[in-house]
Amino acid sequence: MSGNLGSGRLFAILLLLGAGWGLTQPLTKIAVSEGYQPLGLIFWQMVIGAVFLGALRLATGKPVTLPLKHLWFFILIALIGTVVPNSFSYKAATHLPGGVMAIVISLVPIFAFPIALMMGTDRFNWLRLGGLIAGFVGVAFLANPQSLPDAALVVWIPVALIAPLCYGFEGNIVAKWGTHGLGPGHVLFGASVVGALIALPLAVVSGQFIDPRTDWNAPEFALVGTSVIHVLVYTGYVWMVGAAGAVFAAQVSYIVTGTGVVWSMILLAERYTLWVWAALALILAGMFLVQPRQGNPVAEADAFGKNGGNR
Repeated sequence: MSGNLGSGRLFAILLLLGAGWGLTQPLTKIAVSEGYQPLGLIFWQMVIGAVFLGALRLATGKPVTLPLKHLWFFILIALIGTVVPNSFSYKAATHLPGGVMAIVISLVPIFAFPIALMMGTDRFNWLRLGGLIAGFVGVAFLANPQSLPDAALVVWIPVALIAPLCYGFEGNIVAKWGTHGLGPGHVLFGASVVGALIALPLAVVSGQFIDPRTDWNAPEFALVGTSVIHVLVYTGYVWMVGAAGAVFAAQVSYIVTGTGVVWSMILLAERYTLWVWAALALILAGMFLVQPRQGNPVAEADAFGKNGGNR
């Protein structure tokens, strides 16, 4: 851990970061509450993220250039890190409770483990296999018709699972092939710029573009809020990795999941069945068991990935 900050302060900062990231879950639910479609939301999320990250990088003297030789990498990260997963996540959030979405998105490390085995970036471990099984049993509990306010909503659970699956692939791709000499903030900034350029024509052609010249109510403020919060907590998370190490920082996953559920109960007045609480307990246990350990390349890649929140 950092020699300048005690463990108590580091845990306090970690708690603050996790609570901020968890807040983005009910804000996402609010953003889609009045009919906004995924591509329009993704475009503005990318624009807001790019503006804030660009301003932050300029203020700290870091480069904002996007080398053409890395354009393919920015496109790849934009697609598997935001455009594709958020398209499914926003759609699922329209139907599923915010707390359930917070639980589902926490499956990133559980998906990442089998992907790492397939890609050769990790080795088999019986304990982590137990975590994988616990996680998927938790998903089965969520898919129980008695878990949700309406049994028909179960069909949206597989849709919501696309996002953590994409993030699992993203983390492993970074773990295996690196970021080509670019820092995580530079990659996220480049992916935000490129992602906005990808999402804009798709949003316009599909009729999903959101004109900001409208009456600003809860959905509009929620979209801006979740985009700004993500930039702030992501920057803090990258700092935390440098100050305390990737494995310590990865504990933010548990805080994001727990606070995402609590924030949803507070802001959305959601209440959950015993099936959902049991699913949460199993998935948290699974996350603990499959969490990458120090020295594991996927653990180091977590400095770039998400630990529970939308990008």
